[in-house]
Amino acid sequence: MISRKPDKQLDKQLEKQLDKQLDKQLEKKLEKELEKQWFVMRDLKRSNAKQPAYKLLEEKQIEVFTPMKWRLVVKQGKKVREEIPFIQDLLFVYDTRKNLDVIVEETPTLQYRYFRGGGYCEPMVVNAAEMQRFMDAVHSAETPCYYSPEEITPKMYGHKVRIIGGPLNGYEGSLLATRGSKIKRLLIGLQQMLFVSIEINPEYIELLR
Repeated sequence: MISRKPDKQLDKQLEKQLDKQLDKQLEKKLEKELEKQWFVMRDLKRSNAKQPAYKLLEEKQIEVFTPMKWRLVVKQGKKVREEIPFIQDLLFVYDTRKNLDVIVEETPTLQYRYFRGGGYCEPMVVNAAEMQRFMDAVHSAETPCYYSPEEITPKMYGHKVRIIGGPLNGYEGSLLATRGSKIKRLLIGLQQMLFVSIEINPEYIELLR
């Protein structure tokens, strides 16, 4: 049996290839950390906290989207309406991973949400275009009505429609199936994490087959 000496030149070539691959991976990681994205986050503070996460981030001039709802509370013996998060521990934050990592480290009650079965420390993000469309829909409505995924049932999905005209021109989705109501509401989902229904002018609705 003939023994061969290791090919040093081949080993060096393989080493260079591995170094290049590692450099590319590191470069991509750094680019991703410096890219602004819509991160899905959670706020672990109590519902009556004076400075919830969305207010903290707004004070830092960071764009935040938090679905809100109204509730009646008693203050100094009087009933007043106040706006609170629809889902206490859900907020969407637009910033770089690098900047948010610093804030998360300083704020134990602010955390990233992670993909189930995803890679190690891979936080959930929402595509920028999808997030913008969802926010546009919410901001176009006077009375957006939010739903958690658990509240949505197959029976709630009505006709498939396309919106023609108005701020949601071109948007396709399903009408909210409601009995005995003349008001048409469009049901919109955001990555199965959050749903909202908004009132739509019937003149803008085109039924799809």
